[in-house]
Amino acid sequence: MVQEFAGFASLAPAYPEMLLAVGALALLMIGVFASKEISTAITGIAIGLFVAVAVLIVFQSSDGVIFSGGFINDAFARFMKVLVLTGSAFALVLTVSSASENGLNKFEYPVLVVLATVGMMMMISANDLMSLYVGLELQSLALYVVAAFKRDSGKATEAGLKYFVLGALSSGMLLYGASLLYGFTGHTQLTEIAQAVALGERNPGVIFGLVFLLAGIAFKISAVPFHMWTPDVYEGAPTPVTAFFASAPKVAAMALLIRVVFDAFEPIARDWQQVVIFISIASMVLASFAAIGQNNLKRLLAYSSIGHVGFALVGLSAGSLVGVQGVSIYMAIYLTMTIGTFACILALKNEDGYVETIDDLAGLARSRPFVAAILALFMFSLVGLPPLAGFFAKWQVFLAAIEAQLFVLAVIGMLASAVSAFYYLRIIKVMYFDEPEASYAAPAVELNVVMAVTGFLVLSYYFTIGGPLTAWAQVAANSLF
Repeated sequence: MVQEFAGFASLAPAYPEMLLAVGALALLMIGVFASKEISTAITGIAIGLFVAVAVLIVFQSSDGVIFSGGFINDAFARFMKVLVLTGSAFALVLTVSSASENGLNKFEYPVLVVLATVGMMMMISANDLMSLYVGLELQSLALYVVAAFKRDSGKATEAGLKYFVLGALSSGMLLYGASLLYGFTGHTQLTEIAQAVALGERNPGVIFGLVFLLAGIAFKISAVPFHMWTPDVYEGAPTPVTAFFASAPKVAAMALLIRVVFDAFEPIARDWQQVVIFISIASMVLASFAAIGQNNLKRLLAYSSIGHVGFALVGLSAGSLVGVQGVSIYMAIYLTMTIGTFACILALKNEDGYVETIDDLAGLARSRPFVAAILALFMFSLVGLPPLAGFFAKWQVFLAAIEAQLFVLAVIGMLASAVSAFYYLRIIKVMYFDEPEASYAAPAVELNVVMAVTGFLVLSYYFTIGGPLTAWAQVAANSLF
């Protein structure tokens, strides 16, 4: 008995994942054997489960490597896991009032979100190519189903199919890269790969493996040129599902990318930096110009997310502690802005359904001044105007690039940010200066709460959470170096 307890205690670094996995199975059993009207209750329980696990992680002190080196828990993992859990919880909150209209009023939906979140947390703590792939596929398989969850919608079905086909392609590329790395280094653990790379010569096989591995991960963060699925899937999936796609999975994939390049490929940093710089510039430039011609709000936000991934990669391109800290802060602020923006979209419903295009927002400031003000606040923040949180996010990553003497990259990022101002400010112009075309019903209480909380955090970032978030992100970054 004592030995069994000691063995269980040694798994302490993975307690949050274990609790979440057991919770998902329990919710599945409740949903199967309870009445059909249980979906709202299961959604509430899932949100509570996310909050409980996040609190457990915040107070967790058990750093370490377990499962024969396949799973690592450190300050960086805890920081990113809290962001992922926050994004997943808010995504479920956004589902409550619109579940029936979007075909999400089934108990399987929150269960799939919980399982996807377990996969994301495994990705963040992956210390081995095999555990990395298991976490990635656990997340992806759940997301494929979630994208097509509204079965009677042709758009949702198409979105799920496109996501599945292109996701399978990216998984194949990632696996091919992993097999090359194992073949040329003889190891699957990230730290052992780093040692083999440091001791050996600059092997072309390792470089090819690195490129394929980065290509597979770049698909998950929808970085150019692996972004092609994003606008179609964002548009076709139900809006609460799109909010989920744009938040938590992005954070998890970015954390995975950071851990892979720093833990496994630090000895050949110049090689992966070239790849990251290329996809950063491509993402910022393409998204800034492609979004100008968009009228559908979800497609616009898809290109916006591609652009913000590019901005975050500016910090990673620096390959420094300041850069990792900048990316961590950027993802936290991006998560807040994204959840708030989708809350505003879901708050706008009339007799024709939910708002879909920018033109539908005409005169919103007169009919729904609170929603219009909050949405305008997020648009200004996404541009990066001071003193809003978006400004400090971009400040952090551009500062890291300048300290690493990547001046051209920083200048391109600033110019891309200026171009992106066009389509963000266009939304504000339509809301405040165009004639009203529709009246919208009063938003649900939980949407008002989400808008108020996220809006307050974006507006008061410098005076409230800016200091603690920066300090926590610095501790997280230090754990990687």
